[in-house]
Amino acid sequence: MTDRLVVGVSGSSAPQYGIALLEALRKLGAVETHLIVSAGARRTIELEARRDPDEVCALADVVHDARDLAAAVASGSFPTLGMAVVPCSMKTLAAIAHGYTDDLLSRAADVTLKERRRLVLVTRETPLGLIHLRNMTAVTEAGATVLPPVPGFYTRPRTIDDLIAHTVGKVLDQFGIAHDLFRRWTGPETEHA
Repeated sequence: MTDRLVVGVSGSSAPQYGIALLEALRKLGAVETHLIVSAGARRTIELEARRDPDEVCALADVVHDARDLAAAVASGSFPTLGMAVVPCSMKTLAAIAHGYTDDLLSRAADVTLKERRRLVLVTRETPLGLIHLRNMTAVTEAGATVLPPVPGFYTRPRTIDDLIAHTVGKVLDQFGIAHDLFRRWTGPETEHA
């Protein structure tokens, strides 16, 4: 059986993270990707990434309609490595934190938690309010990993794409998927004159 990873892209700002994750997974060829794109994400892909949402969907192996609660990823009997929601809006975070599964993205996340699989949420909001923090605590207590896109400057990024690659690499690390998206810290470099 092929390993599968569910990727959710919600309507938060910064769909570039989800796109970069899909591009990296396609290039690596390590897992079969099952994509769910919310209606809000389709709009932010157009507005912020200036890409056609259907072109982005073509990066995945399988695309599921966000309204289809009968899709394979809505069932725990469909084996996966887990799920990454990249980016994860505060609305989607709230739905996951409270088990409000009115669409496939939140249902697939709920299934991931109940099956004790890895759920990684790349939450995208600032500043954070108390409700956001409580929802992050709730999903963490339920077994999810909250992984906001916080840049690591030890990688010496030169471009925005470098910053995005760092976050995408951190997501892949959570699933044990090998990559070379950023330079790993091995200690301070010694510079010779």
